[in-house]
Amino acid sequence: MSKVVLITGGSSGIGKSIGEFLKANGFIVYGTSRSPENYKDSIFPILALDVKDTDTIANTVATIIEKEGKLDVVVNNAGAGITGPIEEIPNAEIKNNFDTNFFGPINVIKAVLPQMRKQNSGLIINVTSIAGYMGLPYRGVYSASKGALELITEAFRMELKDFNIKMTNVAPGDFATNIAAGRYHAPLLDNSPYKKPYGETLSLMNSHVDDGSDPNEMAKAVFSIINSKNPKIHYKVGAFMQKFSIVLKRILPDTVYEKMLMNHYKL
Repeated sequence: MSKVVLITGGSSGIGKSIGEFLKANGFIVYGTSRSPENYKDSIFPILALDVKDTDTIANTVATIIEKEGKLDVVVNNAGAGITGPIEEIPNAEIKNNFDTNFFGPINVIKAVLPQMRKQNSGLIINVTSIAGYMGLPYRGVYSASKGALELITEAFRMELKDFNIKMTNVAPGDFATNIAAGRYHAPLLDNSPYKKPYGETLSLMNSHVDDGSDPNEMAKAVFSIINSKNPKIHYKVGAFMQKFSIVLKRILPDTVYEKMLMNHYKL
């Protein structure tokens, strides 16, 4: 029987690429969006779901189970970018980012676990970020939210062992998607002491996304994880140097690694 897959944030970018690839390879795919009416041409159903709204999560999960009788794989892909000097980002925006990138996936996980436990099977793939392995300048909030998701997955995996439910992280680097357009950008203030370095770093970050990898690389990685008998705890997908930066963080003295990052961002 074909596996049933739920992909949050499946209407565009990485989520859409994953959904289309899995659909082409025989999976039953459901994507989600806060505005599903805008994606009527999708090759797989797009259901209404906001990861910050537990009612919409419960309704969508119930709809899929009622129709398919099971839920095999969840890809927690929905997320939001945020940039800016931490000092100048309003606390409400910091909280909103964590509500989407950290608490949102937890909301989804809590909603699907009863069904997966009933099935005595299931796989949850949390889409994090290579940025979650390091505190990046002017992306500190994003790094923190994705890093928190990486760590809580490690704990979840051990708690779910008895139920034959598997969980893993897949951390993408920069991919050519519309994520930059959807980020919250703290405004460049004329009187800000961060105006010059933040402005230059923002331009550099956006160029990285524009020159990013093909999202189909993520789709193929997710496909491989689903077909793996024992998924690893962490996967990284992206350009060699982005993945290698995580290795360097492990082996270099902290201050040397910090200097390397500052040189990269020309700070």
